[in-house]
Formats: sequence, C-alpha cells, structure tokens
Amino acid sequence: MDIALLRTALLNPQIYPDRPHRIEFKETHISLLFFTENHVYKVKKPVDFGFLDFTSLEKRKFFCEREVVLNRRLSPAIYLGVVPITKEGSRILLEGKGEAVEYAVKMKRIPEEKLMDRLLEKGQVTPGMIGALSETLVKFYSAAETSDLIKSFAKPDRVKQDTDENFEQTEKYIDVTLSREIYEEVRGKTNEFLRTKREIFLERITSDRIRDCHGDLRLEHIFWGDEISVLDCIEFNERFRYTDVAADIAFLAMDLDLHGEEGLSEHLIRAHVKESRDAELREVLNFYKCYRAYIRGKVESFRLEDPHLLKGEKDEVLKRAEKYFSLAHRYALRFQ
Repeated sequence: MDIALLRTALLNPQIYPDRPHRIEFKETHISLLFFTENHVYKVKKPVDFGFLDFTSLEKRKFFCEREVVLNRRLSPAIYLGVVPITKEGSRILLEGKGEAVEYAVKMKRIPEEKLMDRLLEKGQVTPGMIGALSETLVKFYSAAETSDLIKSFAKPDRVKQDTDENFEQTEKYIDVTLSREIYEEVRGKTNEFLRTKREIFLERITSDRIRDCHGDLRLEHIFWGDEISVLDCIEFNERFRYTDVAADIAFLAMDLDLHGEEGLSEHLIRAHVKESRDAELREVLNFYKCYRAYIRGKVESFRLEDPHLLKGEKDEVLKRAEKYFSLAHRYALRFQ
C-alpha cells in the first residue's frame, strides 16, 4: 500500500477490532507507529538502506515475525504478535479476514514515563535498579544463542570491516558534525587497537563471550514495569546483534556516560563483571564504547539528509551528533 493511504486508513479508529477512542501517531525513518489506549501497532516502511531491506511485502512480514520472536527474549509480555492489515472490497481493516495488504507488529502499550531515559531525567534511577538490570542481562546473555557463525562476527578482521564502514560513511560529515582532528584520531586509535590487540578479540571468542545479543541496548529501550523489559532489539540485520557481550553492555554504559551518569555507568560494569565473572570485558570496554558512540554520531548525521527536517530539529540533531563524536573521541584517547 501507498504509505500516505496506509497512514490515513490506520488513523481511523473504526478499522481497529477494539474500536479505540483515538489514535496517536509517530513516524521514524523505518516505521509508522499507531497508538491506541491499550496497544501499539508498528508498520515497516518499504525502504532499503543497504543494512536493511523492507521493500517487499514478504520481507516486511518476515521481519515483523523476527521482531516479535527476538524481542520476546527480553519482553515476553509486551510483544503480542504479528497481525495483518487487510482489504475487503474498498475497506481497509486491521486484523480483518480479507487479503493481507500489509502487516504490523502488535504490542502492549506501556507508560512511557517508566522508560529508563525518562526515569533518569527525573533522577529516579538508582544503583539498585542498575544492579537488577545487570542481573537480567547476565541471564539473557548466558542463555543467548551462540555458534561458529555468530562467533565469526567478533574476529578482529571482521570487526575492522564494521569500523572501516563507519569511517567511510562519516568522511563526508567532517567539518559538519565532527572535526578532521576527531575523525583522524578516532580512526587511527581504532585501527591501532585492532592491529595490536588481536589476541584479546580471539580470547573473547574462545571464552564464549560472543552471542546473539540485543544490538541496540539504550536507556530509552528499557522499561521499568512489574518486571524489567528490554525493547526494540535489532531484527533487520544479524551482524548488528552477533557480537561480543561487551559491545552490548558498552552501548548501555556509553548511554549513561552521555547523560552525565558516569557513576551509574561504572556501577553497571562492576555488577556485570561480578555476576558474569567476565573481568576481561574491561580490556575491550573503551574500544566498544567508542565504537557505539561513533555509530550513534553517524546515525544522527544521516538524519541531516532528511529533507523534511525542520530548522529547529536539524539544530538538535547536529548537537547530538557532535556530542556523540566528542564522546567517541574521549574513549579513543583511553585505549591502552
């Protein structure tokens, strides 16, 4: 379906099975999200960004199904399933019985004020909460899938392919969101670390620390409800999830650092090391913090290409990108 027509159709409460009173709407670069009082319906856009491809109905259905399966690992009560958007004559219905013209991930709606980034803004995140989150994550990683294929993504030469890609894709943003000095220093320090610390990466593989992880472990994806839930893992590209556990934890630690919570960040690392008995994680921690911060700077820089971005929004995106690249540079200077 045409995106504009689909959006119009799904803003009509009458097509929903439970006839909600109102529909709220949000849009990202890859999804349309429709909020009722009790549920969220997430529709994938027919886009191809290279690292993801949602261009056919079959692919969108497949990745909706993958999203549910993978996210039920850490949010079993929130991801309810995949539902069809159907056409019956000239009518579009959600969860109808006609021909499926699109698919949506159906989720339980949660109070967003209990997401961890919101709680942090209000000063309500405690070391005890970080410890409980760490315990949840250690259990998740210990049960997460691993294999020779998954482990191959953490080999130093394979990791370098990913870091090289980041530097290639951000070169055009030099003097826009990052300085030439930061670009060259982060790239040089990264390449040197991968060249001189190869054995550390290989030891991480041997010690079974490479798993099918979350891939996007940030504060805004952690829900503090009756039980801890972690949302929105990466379903569309396995190489973003097949990684060292240290890279996943580093993402969350980096996000805490970004918010000025270095104490909570260190508490997270200490708790994780103690519970997982993975003291060697610290040897690659700054490397993966740098890698994650640089990726976020890259993603924010990409958003500047959006022709629909308003001036005020563009200024905010620019500031966030600069902040991420500056943080990546700070970590790179700590490499040993």
